Amino acid sequence: MTEATPIDVPLAAVHEAIAASRPDEYCLVFRDRRFTWQQITDRTRRLANALLDRGLGCHTERSELANHVSGQDHLAIYLHNGNEYLESMLGALKARVCSMNVNYRYVAEELHYLLTDAQATAIVVHSQFAPTLAEVLPQLPHLSVILQVDDESGNDLLPGAVWYEDALAAASPERPAVDWSGDDLYMLYTGGTTGMPKGVMWRNGDAMVECFGGSRTAQTVDGFVAEANTGLRALLAPPFMHGAGHWMSFRTWLGGGTVFVQSVPERLDPTDVWSLIEHEGLNFLLIVGDAFARPLLDELESPTGRDAYDLSSLTVLLSGGAALSAPLKNEFLQLLPTVMIVDGLGSSEAGGQVSHVSAGGISSTGTFELTPGNVVLSADLDRVLEPTEQETGWLAKTGRLALGYLGDEAKTQRTYPIVTGRRYAVPGDRARFKNDNPNDLIVELHGRDAVTINSGGEKIFAEEVEAAIKAHPAIYDCVVAGRPSDRWGSEVVAVVRIRDGHDANDAALLAEAQRHIARYKLPKAIVRVEHVVRSPSGKADYRWAKTIASR
Repeated sequence: MTEATPIDVPLAAVHEAIAASRPDEYCLVFRDRRFTWQQITDRTRRLANALLDRGLGCHTERSELANHVSGQDHLAIYLHNGNEYLESMLGALKARVCSMNVNYRYVAEELHYLLTDAQATAIVVHSQFAPTLAEVLPQLPHLSVILQVDDESGNDLLPGAVWYEDALAAASPERPAVDWSGDDLYMLYTGGTTGMPKGVMWRNGDAMVECFGGSRTAQTVDGFVAEANTGLRALLAPPFMHGAGHWMSFRTWLGGGTVFVQSVPERLDPTDVWSLIEHEGLNFLLIVGDAFARPLLDELESPTGRDAYDLSSLTVLLSGGAALSAPLKNEFLQLLPTVMIVDGLGSSEAGGQVSHVSAGGISSTGTFELTPGNVVLSADLDRVLEPTEQETGWLAKTGRLALGYLGDEAKTQRTYPIVTGRRYAVPGDRARFKNDNPNDLIVELHGRDAVTINSGGEKIFAEEVEAAIKAHPAIYDCVVAGRPSDRWGSEVVAVVRIRDGHDANDAALLAEAQRHIARYKLPKAIVRVEHVVRSPSGKADYRWAKTIASR
């Protein structure tokens, strides 16, 4: 079996070396807080030492473990965007603790599952989320360290918690007394294709290149520092709880640039986004598909927004995490003709994969040029397809990949199959070569399986929504599908059959579902039918459901 050489340079060491090369330049800006590289180094060292002082760290080295097992403590990050989020990720690395993202929209039931599955021993939490965390704390005996970030909610400190800033103030600013390793984990939780969140584990050395866009040629810390010259001044609009936001944040840092966080992190505020770009002279903006693009365009085209912003500094708009449709790309190019629009496609399991650039009035949707390491595997996962073949297969990647899913050996083996002697990541994207010119390695992406709905950048698993709807006693059967949405890209629709002799309006069904899943997963519409079509084996007919949902 052929494996790519792992990268042994640790991300923590690279960040510190870049900081030493520009200590007084700005590293991170959030509202009125402007942190230099030296200040971020100081704060993340303090956080690392605070974690180490509480007994957290790496307890079993990577070389002694299977790919689906972690030997480190896990720090859950339960925060809105802000300096504390990225500090927590970097500070955890400096303590040899593995950080992991928490979806702040989760209700208590979902939060309990996530923190239990992640075996979280520590958490950093915004005060506004403290009440939800408090509901599940008695069922989390292993969660021993709670650092609470003060906010406008005014909520009191949780029992046993310490204020985040107090913990930093009490800790040492010296370099933590541990040996950083490229083996130490970076973990990203994703809903995946099984319906329940799964923790995808990466060696941080490999994630630095494959996820965060670090140098592919550097072999040493000095080599990475030498290429930290992008000059990016980047605004990352998506929540950091998703990979796209913090991937691009670390990419900005690896280029020696400055990360800017929007002043209103709780929601997408187009006025805030465009005003920040204008005021700070930012040159890079990250969004998530049509769900972000449409409100931003509406602001630029509104009577108050038209000609109200000087956006001449903006040169690149990157959409990651969801498709940006060609009509909206064209609107951006008309309003901002000097901007280059990039579609980035990647996954938690494979890292960055392919991209598509639109500029000069030319755009498309869903087509990408294959880059080295990316292939299309056959539908049976037994061979690599040639560009002349028209079979719809799976987009896959080889090379440096994630290790696997925390605690799930079987799913790790399914997602990372060995094909003709190579290990591949197959995240679940259907793909086919576009055969206009056999010399061009252009593929068309046909999306994930029908049970996964990408709505506003959120991956929503249909069966999870079905289970929540079925919890209402009036439901006989339910199938969930997605339908196109101008605002969200896709939106969730529940197709339901009501029990004989029962009745329930939409509000009652949604109220029950909301007890089990976060609000963003709730159906935007409920369609009633006399019979839900299923296969003879009892499996839902999702093609039928999608047809019903789209009528």
